[in-house]
Amino acid sequence: MRGFAGLVRASLAVAAIATFTPVATFAPIAAADPFEANPDLATRDEDFAAGKKAIEKKDWAEAARLFTLSERRNPDSADLQNYLGYAYRNQKQFDLAFKHYERAIELDPRHRGAHEYIGEAYLMTGNLAGAEKHLAALKEICLLPCEELKDLERAVAEYRRGK
Repeated sequence: MRGFAGLVRASLAVAAIATFTPVATFAPIAAADPFEANPDLATRDEDFAAGKKAIEKKDWAEAARLFTLSERRNPDSADLQNYLGYAYRNQKQFDLAFKHYERAIELDPRHRGAHEYIGEAYLMTGNLAGAEKHLAALKEICLLPCEELKDLERAVAEYRRGK
């Protein structure tokens, strides 16, 4: 009997490990920052890290300069393209902002930050239809309400009230 009970306990332990291992494996993905799909880029690229600090200081021109330097080494980073778009948008250089937001979305079609920010840029340029296109994309991407969706919904509602 003892051998059988031990076997049952061992089987239950294996089943428990198999049941909970996938949750532990995917937990870090769920905790990732929504604006950065690759948050370790700041630890690998000092221009990118410095660009983020310039963003915090609202030094948009310096941020764009630093992110452009980083782009030479990381041309396929959706996060970097999103930050470039953000820096240019805040300088009201909308052609460059759209170029970089579109590149971010091309690289990562589910990049919530890029969809939110390009939608806001469309509103800043009077293009409600463009903003609504990215609002619809966020509704598809965010299975549960996400901050980017809420922010763009709020911006679109304010834009409509102002018209």
